[in-house]
Amino acid sequence: MEENVQSTVVDTPETPESPTPSSASPAESSELAELKQQKMDLSERLLRLQAEFDNFRKRTDRERMEFAEYAGEVTVRGLLPILDDFERALRAAGGAENELTRGIQLIYTRLLEALKKQGLEPIAAEGEQFDPHQHEAIGKLESADHPDNSIVQEYQRGYRYKGRLLRPSMVQVAVNQ
Repeated sequence: MEENVQSTVVDTPETPESPTPSSASPAESSELAELKQQKMDLSERLLRLQAEFDNFRKRTDRERMEFAEYAGEVTVRGLLPILDDFERALRAAGGAENELTRGIQLIYTRLLEALKKQGLEPIAAEGEQFDPHQHEAIGKLESADHPDNSIVQEYQRGYRYKGRLLRPSMVQVAVNQ
C-alpha cells in the first residue's frame, strides 16, 4: 500500500529589504547610529552590572565563611575568665593532693582540651623573648641571670583563636643594665 504524500509549497510574501546605508535618508541613518550607540551603552551597562553582581556574590560568600569560622570567638572569649579562675584555684592549692584539687584539675584539663579542639591556642610566655604582638609587658625586672628582653614571669596567660590573637599574655620582662 502506497501512501500519497503531498507537499504543499507556501508562498510567503516577500519582505521589503532593509534599507542600506547608501539608500537610507539622513534621518534614518542618524536614527540607526543612535540606536547602535544605545545598544553599545546598554551592553556595557549589562556587563558592568554582571561584574558588580559577581563581586557582590563573592564578597558575601567570603563574609559568610569568615563569620562561620570566627563565630565561636565571642563564646571562647567569654570562657577565658573561667580558665583563669581554674588556674588561680590550682595555684592556690599549692600542689596539695586531695580529691578537690584532682577534681578541679580534671575539669580545667577537660575544658582546656575542648576549647583547643575549637581552635584555642595558649601563647607560650615564660623563658621566651618578649614579642609585643603576643605579650603585654606590665613590669620590668632588672636581672643579670636572664637574657635581655626575655619573659621572667607570666601573670595571665594569653591565647590565640584560629591563629588570631584573642588576648595577649601579661608578662614581666627582664632588663639587663
